[in-house]
Amino acid sequence: MEVCRPLKSDDKLKHRPLTPYRFFRGLVCLIVFLSTAFMLLAYLGPVAILLRYLSIHYSRKATSFFFGLWLSMWPFLFEKINGTKVVFSGDNVPQKERVLIIVNHRTEVDWMYLWDLAMRKGCLGYIKYILKSSLMKLPVLGWGFHILEFISVDRNWETDETIMHQMLSTFKNPQDPLWLALFPEGTDFTEKKCTKSQQYAAEVGLPVLTNVLLPKTRGFCLCLETLRGSFDAVYDLTIAYKHQCPFFLDNVFGVDPSEVHIHVQRIPVNKIPTSSAEAAAWLIDRFKVKDQLLSDFKSQGHFHQQGDEEEVPTLKSLLNFAVIIALTTIFTYLTFSSRLCKIYVGLACVSCLHYLLQDSPQSNAKLC
Repeated sequence: MEVCRPLKSDDKLKHRPLTPYRFFRGLVCLIVFLSTAFMLLAYLGPVAILLRYLSIHYSRKATSFFFGLWLSMWPFLFEKINGTKVVFSGDNVPQKERVLIIVNHRTEVDWMYLWDLAMRKGCLGYIKYILKSSLMKLPVLGWGFHILEFISVDRNWETDETIMHQMLSTFKNPQDPLWLALFPEGTDFTEKKCTKSQQYAAEVGLPVLTNVLLPKTRGFCLCLETLRGSFDAVYDLTIAYKHQCPFFLDNVFGVDPSEVHIHVQRIPVNKIPTSSAEAAAWLIDRFKVKDQLLSDFKSQGHFHQQGDEEEVPTLKSLLNFAVIIALTTIFTYLTFSSRLCKIYVGLACVSCLHYLLQDSPQSNAKLC
């Protein structure tokens, strides 16, 4: 069984055809997501930033609450509207831990399916990503990434190390719930990148992997070194897709994927070596395990030890959606009916441009 074709998407291989209904429905969903995101950021973003001067903890609590409300619309789209089946296997992790998450990177939307697990564990608003700096400049979403304190990197360790350490140091408070997601491969998987990774691994005497790229270890070690005292565990997630890997618009229009399989392994932080060299070797060993898991998935069509996670709650998701729509409606009405609110939104947009036009790592650090 061919599980994932990472190089090129072929419309003929999509799980569902792109019908006019799916296209219209996806377009409406995309407009709703972007418009609600903009209004929430315009009105609540500046408040969250100002609140940080009084209490970083309560600013994060408020931000996480509204972020979680908005973010809950995505798992509902994936699982209830698009009909994508999300299958969990491995460990059934407890609720609301502070964790570092390491994930393999198959395609551009892997990070979105972490929301399906986070929603089931009551941590949807607490998830943060370490991502490439170019994503911080995306319209609307990039503004949100700054406010949500995502950590941007330029893939240049000389500059990334200082910025990462500065950002990570602000997350040490164990009272602040945190799901910090890291993709150690540094980029999504393709056959070309895999060949290059295999050549490098063979040259330096490291494992030659076929389903994942050789992980970059320095970012992982820095996360552990800085936050070890406040983490409960590391979640090792392995993601696989049946048929072919989906892309962002596949998710929006509901043509792919048919099934997403997520294998979860929970490792208590005290089981991970403390020295950087040993922690790096530990991470490489974990990717050897991922490589074998994905090989098994190719042959069997599923991971072993399938779990029994609850489904996304329909009623709660609809209630969250109603709250987001109500807030967006109120904010939109205020914007068009009040000159003062127009000025407020205008100043918020200027603030957004100020952050987006700066180098992302620097502006991210200033926000903290």
